[in-house]
Amino acid sequence: MRFPVPVAYADAELVLHAAGWTNVDGAQDDPQDAAAVNVGGVQHVAELGVPFISYSTDYVFDGHKRTPYLESDAPNPLGVYGRTKLHGEAAAGAEAWIVRSSWLFGATGHNFVRTMLRLGADRKEVSVVDDQRGAPTYVGHLAAATDAVLELPFGVYHVAADGDCTWAEFAEAVFEEAGIDCRVRRISTADYGAKAPRPAYSVLRSEKGAPELPHWRAGLRECLARMES
Repeated sequence: MRFPVPVAYADAELVLHAAGWTNVDGAQDDPQDAAAVNVGGVQHVAELGVPFISYSTDYVFDGHKRTPYLESDAPNPLGVYGRTKLHGEAAAGAEAWIVRSSWLFGATGHNFVRTMLRLGADRKEVSVVDDQRGAPTYVGHLAAATDAVLELPFGVYHVAADGDCTWAEFAEAVFEEAGIDCRVRRISTADYGAKAPRPAYSVLRSEKGAPELPHWRAGLRECLARMES
């Protein structure tokens, strides 16, 4: 699969490459297309010959640690999605910043917060996985940190929200902050039955001076406020 390079990019001085195949379970079913997007897409941006930021994921790790993953920790992705994102990091080349983040959510698009708001409005109870722990990161905070990343040397950086929680704890916070009366039934990853494996622990922290983001709960409040405005 080839991606034409828009003429408007010909004189670009910097590219923020945020596109990607993010359907984790879908990647298991369609590894070739996932690789075309997550690896091939990065390769095509690198071919422009200008510095760029490529956003990657906590899913490059296997989740066997129980302390935050640092940039020096060896990646070991469990599934196709994480593997293609890791290969995409390698495809970026030397003149790039790789920004790994985690559990992204925002006021638009398809993400966990919007899904919980939709389900909570229609149900009295939702079942949510409680044995995966990460740092939900508001995309507004991640975007605001981009300028600080550009002040750093090329390389891999971990930029994720402060604090951590499970998906079930995150869902409970969404309902609490939104004033929705919906109970969370905590289940295991095995009970949920997702096709692709996920890391049980994927909290990211930086040892390289990457910008620190606000707590995930502050990000949740900002996201909900934006959705209401």
